[in-house]
This record gives sequence, C-alpha cells and structure tokens, in this order.
Amino acid sequence: MSIFSKMGAEAAEATNDNSNGKNSPIVPFKNGSEYRVVVRSINDVAEYYGYGIFGKVNTFVPEKPAERNRNGYVTGNPSVWDQAADLIYADARAAKDAGNAALDEELRKEARLYRGSKRNLRAFYDLTTKRYIVVDLSSAQEAVVKDTIAENAEDLGELAFKLTKKGSGTGTIVSLSPILKVTRDLSADEQAALSGVDSVKPFELSEFETCLFVANREEQTKNLVIAGFDIGRLGLSIGANTAAEPEAPPIDESAPVPDTALF
Repeated sequence: MSIFSKMGAEAAEATNDNSNGKNSPIVPFKNGSEYRVVVRSINDVAEYYGYGIFGKVNTFVPEKPAERNRNGYVTGNPSVWDQAADLIYADARAAKDAGNAALDEELRKEARLYRGSKRNLRAFYDLTTKRYIVVDLSSAQEAVVKDTIAENAEDLGELAFKLTKKGSGTGTIVSLSPILKVTRDLSADEQAALSGVDSVKPFELSEFETCLFVANREEQTKNLVIAGFDIGRLGLSIGANTAAEPEAPPIDESAPVPDTALF
C-alpha cells in the first residue's frame, strides 16, 4: 500500500472536493521562505496523511497506512496514533455523557492532535538552483496554490512565480504569485533558466517517495511517548509493543478529519 492516498492528477483534483534521502527534492518551507519557480504541471502533487505534534513530534507517515473511506475516516488498519486518538475521543464522549461539556471539548481538542492530517507535497522547478524542489503544504495551502496555478494554466512553463511562506501556526500565509517584471525580479541566471525550462524533463512522481519520514510501529510508539500519551492504555511498552492490532472502531462523525498544518 502506498504512503500516498492520491498522486498526480487525482491528487490535484482532490483539493476541489522519512527518512529524507540524500537526493530528496524536498526543501525547507518555513516562515520567510521564498523561491522563484516554474510550475511544469498542475498534477505535480501527491496527497498523504501525516501525523505529528508541533514542537514535539516531527511529521511522519505510518509504514502501513490506515485504510480510509472517501471522507478520510479510518476504516481499517489503524495506526497506534489513530488508536490513541480513539481512546481520547471515548474519554470525551464519557465526559459529555457525564454533563462535563468543558472536559469534552478539551479532550476532543487533544484527540485531534493524534489524528492524521491530510497534507500535500507539490513539486516546482526552482529557477535559482535549476532543479526540482518539493514543498509540504496543508490542504488549505495547497488549495490556494492550486487556484493560482489554474488561473495561469495557459502560461505554465513560460511564467515564473514567487512561492512564499510567512507567519506560523494559524497565522501562516502561503502564496504563489506570478512574476510579471522578469528583468527586474529575476537575476540574469534565473532568466536564462526560465528561457530554457522547456528542455527540462518532467517531474517524476516517484520522487515524492523520498520526501517523507516513514515510521514503523515501534517508532510510532516512541513518538506517542514523546507526545505525552500513556501507551500502557494501548497495551504497549517501549521495546515490547506487540499488542494485537485492533479492528478500526466505528467512525465518529462528530470528529472531522483534520487538514490543518502540522508545522
């Protein structure tokens, strides 16, 4: 089973509805990042579900991804992080039944930290380095970027863009803006790269496979400990996490699948 839920044209259409290797094209994309790029195709994108907690656990994907329905709910093969989230949601329901609305909300907020968030990897051709780069985007950020690409679809390959990220957390703003004054905003070397971009080979979607940290069950369990979850509740312990993998629990329709940034 692929670590990606969608790739290429399917992933590009979806927003409408790691071990990093030495040659991985993924690049840092944090507050203040700016790249001068060309979009070779609107379909140079892959969708995945990432896990992690900002400031505690770096984003990872399970070695054996959970099975999900079209709405993103886990229907089979839940990761230990999915199982942890379900236990906390159960605590929340118990609090609600006991009439403790405040605790219910607090626990639901905590549970969402452990659920997989839908994210996207998108590839661009970097005019400065003359190579393909990949950036990691939340679903909301990908939607903004893809809208700009769609608006300029007729000029892809000829038009340069400035890809930027400003702010952090809920205040993060990602933008992709066409560069209209090429001679002013691009160096001579970047202008030459833009002129010759048609000779560059298309991006290979297989390159996305090198861009994510893939965690096995033991690594996921260690990450749960780092996150502050009591793994004993799942019958797990470090070095002996051999508890049987349970069936996926009933879908909690009141617990929407998160699609916000993990970092």
